[in-house]
Amino acid sequence: MDVQQIKGLGRELKKFLNRFADCFARSEPREHLRTYVQGQLSDLPRKSIEPMALAAGVTPRTLQNFVTQLLWDGPRLRDRLQWIVAEEHAHRQAIGIVDESGNPKKGRHTAGVQRQWCGNTGKRANCVVGVHLGYVAGDFHCLLDSDLYLPQVWAEDPARRREAGIPDEVVFRTKPQIALEQIGRALGNGIRVAAWTFDEFYGRGQEFLDGLRQLGQNFVGEVPCDATGWLHEPQVLQHPGPRRRLQGGPARRYPCLARKNLPASEVRHLAVYSPVFRKQKWQKFRIKDSEKGPVVWEVKHAPFYRKQGRAGLPGPADTLIVARNRLHPKEVKYFLSNLIPDGQTVTLEWLLWVGFCRSPIERCFEIAKSELGMDHFETRSWRGIHRHWHLTQVSQLFCARVQQQLREKNHLRESVPDSRTSPFGGLCLGAGPGVSAVRPNRRVRTGGRADPILPAEEPPSPPLALESHPATTQSSRNQYPQTEILYTR
Repeated sequence: MDVQQIKGLGRELKKFLNRFADCFARSEPREHLRTYVQGQLSDLPRKSIEPMALAAGVTPRTLQNFVTQLLWDGPRLRDRLQWIVAEEHAHRQAIGIVDESGNPKKGRHTAGVQRQWCGNTGKRANCVVGVHLGYVAGDFHCLLDSDLYLPQVWAEDPARRREAGIPDEVVFRTKPQIALEQIGRALGNGIRVAAWTFDEFYGRGQEFLDGLRQLGQNFVGEVPCDATGWLHEPQVLQHPGPRRRLQGGPARRYPCLARKNLPASEVRHLAVYSPVFRKQKWQKFRIKDSEKGPVVWEVKHAPFYRKQGRAGLPGPADTLIVARNRLHPKEVKYFLSNLIPDGQTVTLEWLLWVGFCRSPIERCFEIAKSELGMDHFETRSWRGIHRHWHLTQVSQLFCARVQQQLREKNHLRESVPDSRTSPFGGLCLGAGPGVSAVRPNRRVRTGGRADPILPAEEPPSPPLALESHPATTQSSRNQYPQTEILYTR
């Protein structure tokens, strides 16, 4: 950036923050919003309230009250951010990401703190955990929502709730329940994605997967190795209930599995022993380029009927993808998707790309924590933590918009892979029988890498995700840079 561009950022920031003005009833908190965001965008070594306030010539207590005490509409600020993303950064092939992040904390008075798994440290630690939604459209990515996970011991302790300012309407919710609520809220604010992706913690819960299906959303998520189901649809019979039959009259019928069905098996056993997988050849895909060379994964896939509920009945047909690292065969991942690859509207390679598409939210966390001070909050209250996260998301959205504008000016835009193209730069090594992952008209350089794949004029969208909820925004842009999540050019 040159000097003029840097000077222009101040005007752009003021114009950007004015879009959130109606979230504040008075001019004083509007000025504090600008002070807070400017502090997070500054080069201060720590982005907590005191250094940001002193750098702006404001007393620290004033900025502390802005986060914890002053009346302003935090949920509306979050919704306004989602409206902006939905209106100005929409893309038919955008990807939504569900993830969580832990922040180590000392003591026992911060809302939601307890000894639990902390992703930052990679072990159990005293921390608070937030559930977050990420949004990826090409190389534009940002955080959409954040909610603090409240452990059950906190939810059932009135004294600690009162001390931390936890509202009465907040009850214990599992992390998948929080994520589903966030997704429903984002859909209501106009966010549309081609598919959602998540790690195996969220893929473990049947309620989460069923909730996504009820919301009409596509997903490609990792599931644990002990997920159970069938590769062939089992036969379900309708048996009459014995009690009604003894009483006379029409017997009530209950669905149950036929005895001739094979028992449901874990996906790790199906991948090794099932004839469906044993007859397949591994298809090799370059997922990304690392410092040591291309990272190649081998893939097989098959229809899968997930075992559901207490009755153990099969769910609707999904796609089970088994992927193993080419260099480390013991590293195996299992992905489940409610999309069926047909080689035309949805390719196996696109499903695999979505499944490995979680790195942008990790980069969001890295930028938000190292550059914007997302984990530098020093408040203990429920309201203060949520407000700090939402303000950090505003700062990050501004950074993402500036980065995108610079890429457009420098002609660095890339296409976004759609569901029928090759998102891995067109490289599919020794694809076996099954879905054709690379279309035959790809242009390949002599150096072994493929030319960038341009999006179709009317890129197809997988069913359900975009049509199930009417859009609430009237304008959107159709061209965004191609993601650099999983490969480098």
